[in-house]
Amino acid sequence: MTHLTGRLPRRIERLSELAYNLFWSWHPEAQRLFERLDPGLWERCEHNPVRLLLETENLPSAAEDAGFVDLYHGVMRAFDDYMRRRDTWMGRVYPDFRAPAAYFSAEFGLHESLPIYSGGLGVLAGDHVKSASDLRVPLVGVGILYAQGYFRQRIEGGVQREVYEPFDPRSRPILPARDPDGGEVVVEVSMPGRTLYLKVWEVRVGICRVLLLDADIPQNSVEDRTLTARLYGGDARTRIAQEIILGVGGVRALRAVGERPAVFHMNEGHAAFLSLERVRELVAAGMSFKEAVRRVAASTVFTTHTPVPAGHDAFSPGLFWEFMQGWPEALRTTPEGLWALGRRDEEWGETFNMTVLAMRLSSGRNAVSAIHRKVTEDMWGDLLREIGGRIDHITNGIHTWSWLSPEMAELFDEYASGRAWREAVDDAGAWSFVEEIPASELWETHRRVKKRALSFASRRIGAGSPGGLDPGALTIGFARRFATYKRATLLLQDPKRLRAICGEGRVQFVFAGKAHPADTPAKGFIRELCRAAEEELSGVLFVLEDYDMNLARHLVQGVDVWLNNPRPPLEASGTSGQKAALNGAPNLSVLDGWWPEAYDGTNGWAVGGEEGTSLSQEERDAADADALYRLLEEAVVPLYHGAGPSGVPEGWVEVMRRAVVTVAPAFSTQRMVRDYVHRLYAPHASSEGFR
Repeated sequence: MTHLTGRLPRRIERLSELAYNLFWSWHPEAQRLFERLDPGLWERCEHNPVRLLLETENLPSAAEDAGFVDLYHGVMRAFDDYMRRRDTWMGRVYPDFRAPAAYFSAEFGLHESLPIYSGGLGVLAGDHVKSASDLRVPLVGVGILYAQGYFRQRIEGGVQREVYEPFDPRSRPILPARDPDGGEVVVEVSMPGRTLYLKVWEVRVGICRVLLLDADIPQNSVEDRTLTARLYGGDARTRIAQEIILGVGGVRALRAVGERPAVFHMNEGHAAFLSLERVRELVAAGMSFKEAVRRVAASTVFTTHTPVPAGHDAFSPGLFWEFMQGWPEALRTTPEGLWALGRRDEEWGETFNMTVLAMRLSSGRNAVSAIHRKVTEDMWGDLLREIGGRIDHITNGIHTWSWLSPEMAELFDEYASGRAWREAVDDAGAWSFVEEIPASELWETHRRVKKRALSFASRRIGAGSPGGLDPGALTIGFARRFATYKRATLLLQDPKRLRAICGEGRVQFVFAGKAHPADTPAKGFIRELCRAAEEELSGVLFVLEDYDMNLARHLVQGVDVWLNNPRPPLEASGTSGQKAALNGAPNLSVLDGWWPEAYDGTNGWAVGGEEGTSLSQEERDAADADALYRLLEEAVVPLYHGAGPSGVPEGWVEVMRRAVVTVAPAFSTQRMVRDYVHRLYAPHASSEGFR
């Protein structure tokens, strides 16, 4: 039973089933079906099909519209084919791997209609689950249902204002999780002096599902109901409570719905308490603490994304023991034995570090790019040597179908030999057809997408950025979480020079991103960009507000160039540039994160990197800004505006082609998830995973 039961005409009643499976979020025909039902409401409800079906008055007429019904049947056939597919990669390669991998993440960026993500970590998690479904990898995600999600961003006078909106689960594509007997699931975890009750929800993502824990239920006190209100909100007490909810509550939720995972995957240290709960289970069954720790580590893998020590969660002794009272006894160890699992000497004293816990209680560990692996080895080498462990790297990727524009996909279908490329998006050979697409057609398709994307983006221009975006200008996009190391204001080192580069309508820059509510310096970057957009760079620099997956999708599909200029080596991986390259937008990027693994001199531009490491931070910023300006002046702008008699900039289109061909297969989450299965899931799965 759902909130849509009885509302849909019999002729189109399976729209409910489709709405509650995010399959529709990466299938354009399914999205067109919902849009056709009520175009205006589809936009107003932010592409949320459940709310659309609850509010539209067009259902009876749609059921009598032959064109709509034909489209409906076509979409449902595609949905059924997808869900029932038997000849799959996982089935061929690992036919006996049946029990799921349990993928724990503090955030999941699945779609803008589920605002329980803040940035790259969450979007990566969402893409991971989608590709697992495409490959038929048995996987169940575990996260938190944030009652107010992340924040909606408003920019007023250059000042970011955070707006939190209630999250009504009844109008979202989520359902109550059920136990094997069909009952709704509520699990319990201990908080200081009390029990916290957590309702479990389920998001269906193709053949996979994501379980979400929710404290906002009547069984809890008013104060406790807010523990899952906001993503990355509150103080250290809220953070440790949320991590107990995710780790301990998440394992209990899996047990309650009948899942018995073969391997547990911690996506960042936020989820590391899951290992303590698993040790507790084994100890309760009669195993010794030492053996339980060994058994849990053997079937647990850990992905780290954070290249700076301050980014790893650590709790003071007082706070840790307030929340973990009773755990030494439950684990049949001493307080010292428990503390040792996460102990780390920080600058400010001894703490319980969640990354240390994750490292100690896992046997497979990976960073998210080759450079990040080296940074992680340098940061955690002493710990790795102590535990006799190592760190691998699996470079992040993107879910092709969530980010490739429908127009570009249709063009690719036209020139590909059959549709095999859709089944082999991580096979470099399958993309060779892009080299054969006539330059005029690739260029015109991009221009159509760009016009649509910039029209949408113009509606998000914040106060202080007057005017609209010009589809005729070389459009350079910068959109990501605003953190100081990402150097959003590097471009402003010499505004006069930048203004000269832009000329009259030749170049424009589009910036979007949210700063964490507590990150005052990052908020300062937003103010500085807005001031420049109002003053010396008016008309060529635009700051968009309320960055989300919808805006991100438009930008990566429609800009001409993707700009990324972090301070090396602080970009663990990054994926936004991969999404842009997939759509034919070359990267103009510092050689950090994933870009050194992709850049070959033909598929984009590398900023800086030749000055060595002896420069101060200020000198490095100045050198990188100068390198960026020179590339714009000497390479990027002339090539873009170098159209011949045909009106097509042939040289530019060749760089577009190279961006697609070199990035699309190598940086797909289809490749990434295969890597996780081969290198982490299968080697570390418990014996019960193969049955």
